[in-house]
Amino acid sequence: MRSIIYLGIGVFFGIILFKSEAASWFRIYEMFQFKSFHMYGIIGTAVGLGIGITLLIKKYKITSFYGDPIIIQPKEKAVKRYLFGGILFGLGWALAGACPGPIFALLGAGYIPIAIVLVSAIFGTFLYGIVKDKLPH
Repeated sequence: MRSIIYLGIGVFFGIILFKSEAASWFRIYEMFQFKSFHMYGIIGTAVGLGIGITLLIKKYKITSFYGDPIIIQPKEKAVKRYLFGGILFGLGWALAGACPGPIFALLGAGYIPIAIVLVSAIFGTFLYGIVKDKLPH
């Protein structure tokens, strides 16, 4: 039953990404050229919601739908690794024209060439798994 619920939420999220044009290569291209506020508005809204919801979870000790406590582990304040990771993520996003969420939305919408990006993302994750022990964490 949980899988059906998660699948429904994922499909709904994909529809929202596609209809809001967050999965549009043109909108992503505009963003990286600083020609439009559209994507910055979407990203800013997501970041603001994420911060707000996280604060609410911590303050009111909100539990999951199944009654389990939500435990948010504190993160170490390391600017260098987040800066490097963000630059790599941004370069990949700019080159591919899609971040991980819209890859599935675009594939579901019938844009078959995005499968190359999906395979590359999976390969990159696999490669990270191989070298992660050699990286500073």
